Amino acid sequence: MGRRSKKRSPFQLDGLLILNKPSGPTSTDCLNDIKHRLKQFKIGHGGTLDPMAEGVLLVLLGQATKLAPYLSGGTKTYSGTFRLGITTDTLDIQGEILKESPVEATSADVEREILYWKELTEQEVPAYSAAKHEGKPLYALAREGLETPVKMKPIVISHVKALDVNPPEAAFRVSCSAGTYIRSLVHSLGTRMGCGAALTSLVREASEPFRLDQAFDLEDVLEHPELFPERVIPLADTLPHWPRYRLTEPLAGLVMNGSWLPVTDQPGTMLAGVLGDRAMLLGPDGSPLALVEAKLQDDKPRWAILRGLWNRD
Repeated sequence: MGRRSKKRSPFQLDGLLILNKPSGPTSTDCLNDIKHRLKQFKIGHGGTLDPMAEGVLLVLLGQATKLAPYLSGGTKTYSGTFRLGITTDTLDIQGEILKESPVEATSADVEREILYWKELTEQEVPAYSAAKHEGKPLYALAREGLETPVKMKPIVISHVKALDVNPPEAAFRVSCSAGTYIRSLVHSLGTRMGCGAALTSLVREASEPFRLDQAFDLEDVLEHPELFPERVIPLADTLPHWPRYRLTEPLAGLVMNGSWLPVTDQPGTMLAGVLGDRAMLLGPDGSPLALVEAKLQDDKPRWAILRGLWNRD
């Protein structure tokens, strides 16, 4: 027998909610609250936050869950604080203190080390993280007292600023590639300074291209379900930094049959682009049709389909 298709909830929306995640619950806790209390049974995210962290969490609803790979990879901006002189097992203030050391650094010393983050090209993945080893999250291994393998990952730090430095406390702002562990940045600073350091607070101010001033508090979202639909960004507007092209009926039909459309070379015209560009194609009625990328096919640039969006579940 064929697999029975799951019936779509009549309350299910398709789009993006910019959530201001509170400190305390996990990102999954927040999604589960929205899922069950607002009946959004198809739900995902564009990059989680640690329980202690707060700020921008991109909540993907319905068809928008297909956009996760394209929304989670953008630059993230954080502001945070740390304390010198302590080392914890989780690299933040919520972990068990493993060591305490005197702090002899000056404000200038600490500021210099914060700015040094921009020179880093890789970092060690924290033992208490969701990164996996042989299919099991590292945090699960750590909680069982098992040895966690050392994993390194490439990172890009595009902007760093020391905000308020008064040892042993310091505040900072950093913009970085997706998946960068701010806890690890702080830990590496403490290691270089010889006294240890632990993250004490963290706010995600932006998850490109969305900002904290666009976000809604979780409690407000849950307490006012009648406002929920107007707070959800429609599917067609979830990638505002990508060009959007509304197709004619014949072109839309070609896309739905899997055809790659020609890329035009005149800026401002329909289907204009260069190799490597990405765009969203819309149907004649303005509904999302597909995500595409300009690639070579038979030595000619064409819009290759990355993800179809026309199917309704």
